[in-house]
Amino acid sequence: MWSVFKTPLSFIKTLLTNCVTQTQKEHGMSDKDILSEIERVGERLKLAKHEVGKRVIGQEKVVDLTMNALLSSGHALLVGAPGLAKTRLVDTLGTVMGLNAKRIQFTPDLMPADILGSEVLEEAEGGKRSFRFIEGPIFCQLLMADEINRASPRTQSALLQAMQEKYVTIAGVRRDMTPPFHVLATQNPIEQEGTYPLPEAQLDRFLLQVDVDYPALEAERDILIATTSVDEAEAETVFSAEELMAAQRLVRRMPVGESVVEAILTLVRSARPGEDEAFDFVTRAVNWGPGPRAAQALMLAVRSKALMEGRLAPDLDDVVALAHPALTHRMALTFAARAEGDSIDRIIDALTTRALGAPNEAAA
Repeated sequence: MWSVFKTPLSFIKTLLTNCVTQTQKEHGMSDKDILSEIERVGERLKLAKHEVGKRVIGQEKVVDLTMNALLSSGHALLVGAPGLAKTRLVDTLGTVMGLNAKRIQFTPDLMPADILGSEVLEEAEGGKRSFRFIEGPIFCQLLMADEINRASPRTQSALLQAMQEKYVTIAGVRRDMTPPFHVLATQNPIEQEGTYPLPEAQLDRFLLQVDVDYPALEAERDILIATTSVDEAEAETVFSAEELMAAQRLVRRMPVGESVVEAILTLVRSARPGEDEAFDFVTRAVNWGPGPRAAQALMLAVRSKALMEGRLAPDLDDVVALAHPALTHRMALTFAARAEGDSIDRIIDALTTRALGAPNEAAA
């Protein structure tokens, strides 16, 4: 940890007192109300994480990052081999967060109408015909897009408008999603036959990429015992959709110190080849870098992380901790860098070390 960057609690409270926005004033919230609300929501989030942990064992970091994406009003891309509880996690989060959850299994023959829905021609008793819209599974609050890269680009694009604008246009009619709307998509990094890589525009719409690794030995032992007995643990509902949206608004009210803002800008801009701030190894190895959405994602995610951990404001450690989830899917290596054995993870490690002075070992 970097003690030099730690913000004293007294300073954070002073900063929070001075950061009452116009939105807060309009809602009639005093400084004391905001402080107590942060503490209350932080406790509720700890309880929610505990409930998720009843059914998803040994994936604490994955649970933290996925809940962070929801709390930040964003979407998450879960990347991991089969059998690592990705589907179980999304199902459990739907229960714990009180959201209407649905699942789509993406396949090569899936069509956009299978996701969005379609209009059907109906005939009334009097012989009058009219069209009736039948909603597709996208009309929910928590959508699991399972193996999203198995569908064709045409079908993948059906999610683009909904993920960004929170509504879709079908037959010229705007149809709004039920708030809050979140997409948790999964990808299998092992199997590449018959898959269609997600385009950069769609990848950028995911707030975070969450890498799901194999569990540790003790965690896998607990999984064996917990999932092969007669009775499996059930998760309880902790939040409602309205309470989650209130927590999402609270995240946007949390203060961010100037040092954290500068760290986010420095990190993102130094990851773009061709920028004045870019390092030589970035210009050499990176084909394209993160855009402004990456900085926006980090600004929200560091606040959510602080709230989940019961802190009143984020610090530099949060930026470093979330650099990989926020940047990995927003960068690509050049062909030469791939041929030399470079990886995005190594580039990001080097960036956090060179741009932020983080105590990471980077090989660039």
